[in-house]
Amino acid sequence: MPVEKNKEYVVEIMDNGFEGEGIAKIDGFTIFIPNTIKGEKVKILIVKVLKSHAFGKALEIIKPSKYRKTSDCETYKRCGGCDLRHVEYNETLKMKQNAVQSLVNKTLKEKIEVEETVEMENPLFYRNKAQYPVGLDKEGNPIIGVFANRTHEIIPIKECLIQNKASQKLAKFVLEFIKKNGISIYDEKARKGLIRHIVTKVGIKTNEVMLVLVINGREIPKEDELVKEVLEKFPNVKSIVKNINTKNTNVIMGKENINLYGNGYIRDILGDYEFKISPLSFYQVNPVQAEKLYNIGVEAADISKADIVFDLYCGIGAISLFMSKYAKKVYGIEIVEEAVKDAEENAKLNKVDNTEFIAGDVEEVLDDLINNKKIIPDIIMIDPPRKGLDNKSIENILKVSPKKLVYISCNPATLVRDLAKLEEKYEIKMIKPVDMFPFSKHCEVITFLKLK
Repeated sequence: MPVEKNKEYVVEIMDNGFEGEGIAKIDGFTIFIPNTIKGEKVKILIVKVLKSHAFGKALEIIKPSKYRKTSDCETYKRCGGCDLRHVEYNETLKMKQNAVQSLVNKTLKEKIEVEETVEMENPLFYRNKAQYPVGLDKEGNPIIGVFANRTHEIIPIKECLIQNKASQKLAKFVLEFIKKNGISIYDEKARKGLIRHIVTKVGIKTNEVMLVLVINGREIPKEDELVKEVLEKFPNVKSIVKNINTKNTNVIMGKENINLYGNGYIRDILGDYEFKISPLSFYQVNPVQAEKLYNIGVEAADISKADIVFDLYCGIGAISLFMSKYAKKVYGIEIVEEAVKDAEENAKLNKVDNTEFIAGDVEEVLDDLINNKKIIPDIIMIDPPRKGLDNKSIENILKVSPKKLVYISCNPATLVRDLAKLEEKYEIKMIKPVDMFPFSKHCEVITFLKLK
């Protein structure tokens, strides 16, 4: 091995990897170093050595990149919520484009050029959903914040630059109420105590706010008083919910919700449509960029009134509704039953009658629609989880060969893997990253494919 653990080296950063980390080589041996930028000269400490590569920690930036900026967040390096706060914003867009291009070049036969990343005009305070763990500091005082990277230690935050400002103020107010009234905090190790998480959701266009208190029990002391104080201080709060989670689990929310105020949902507007957002429903955390993403997808698909569209992994039906305006019929498929109920509600709310939502595993429902019900789509929209598409779904897509595919992905690595299986039959016409998560390593990518 050309490097040893716990030894220091000086290296040149030759590139940035898929997660924004710097890449250096010593005698051809690859080292990954977080918080470094291509072109920099850095003194590093080797913290882990494996057979094929090593991991280093930056000790000193000897020659900084012209794109390096001073981080504007006190907890940035420990938190892990943003990975790229040390890089100028426009450069992060290029890094994301290059990371996707690198995967395309390595994996696909057709070396299509990845388009420029779609920027966010104001990449601050953009998240509409916050999940604050509640814990105790070393002195035993209740705190809220974020988990330190790869741990369950809570870092208190003064201000988070990606979370909505209203949600931060509300969460801090609830913490003060908890302190003032001596309400117990859940202890993961002892599995005792009440308050586990404070969750907030904000309708970006409507300014409606939801407060969810995740508790290890069923009753919150002085909950009527809490509701009264919250509503006096935050008139935009339209829903306050108790979420019951008594399990020993890392999953934040349980399945049971009890309304303390309001009807259990808030509304937001995306494009021409209004959406109901409930405590458990999935809704894009950056609706400003989501609207751009969906419009790009709908425009690329060029849907006609004769087209039958399948929307796989449809969530609460957002993109199904965007497409319904142009299509003959849209079938949305989603495994989460609550999301399907939300999707049906959203279609009703918007007076859309050419959509049908089906709850079930995409692999099985797609198979049933195509092979048993003989419903053949002209266009398929795909927005899968990080693991991408399963082989059975790819087989079914190839078998019916819709004339167009739109594939939205939150994981470019599995996207490119799946595109490699589709490119024999399909021509990839567009790969475009969209910056849904500014200053983080995450990158959403939208791809358009046309049957050859």
